[in-house]
Amino acid sequence: MAIRTIITEPNKLLRQVSKPVEAVGSEEQKLMNDMLDTMYDANGIGLAAIQIGIPKRIIVMDISKDENKKEPRYFVNPVIKNKDPLKATYEEGCLSVPNQFAEIDRPSKCEVEYLDYYGKKQLLKADGLLATCIQHEMDHLEGILFIDYLSKLKKSMIIKKLSKLKSNTAEV
Repeated sequence: MAIRTIITEPNKLLRQVSKPVEAVGSEEQKLMNDMLDTMYDANGIGLAAIQIGIPKRIIVMDISKDENKKEPRYFVNPVIKNKDPLKATYEEGCLSVPNQFAEIDRPSKCEVEYLDYYGKKQLLKADGLLATCIQHEMDHLEGILFIDYLSKLKKSMIIKKLSKLKSNTAEV
């Protein structure tokens, strides 16, 4: 297992649509393990493969609060089947948009169909933080970042800040 580099905004890779996975095999499982290690190392709760530069429809997450009781989840080729018309607001952040947070409204519940770590078809009814996290990570598969839900002004301020940070670290 390896910790991979997380791509940060602005980067055109984050804006591409990820491709479906043909089948879940040892290569995909290794990728999911690496993604999980990368996510844990960065203190995140979710990560899409595109965030490490791999345009595959794979997401990993773990929203457990207890450091000693990890509850990793793996979603391959996830599809949202149903969304609740009721919205919930959570403060979201993103490993690809470091140190930036904003309140985002999303459906409070969703049903997602996906292949698990072993390639078995699953259906999950999610609510609360899990539903929000699934929707956030699935946006990545479509080239969408949480900052895209913000006003143009807020979004441009965040991108300017991130660009400045990138250029400052590039000079070091």
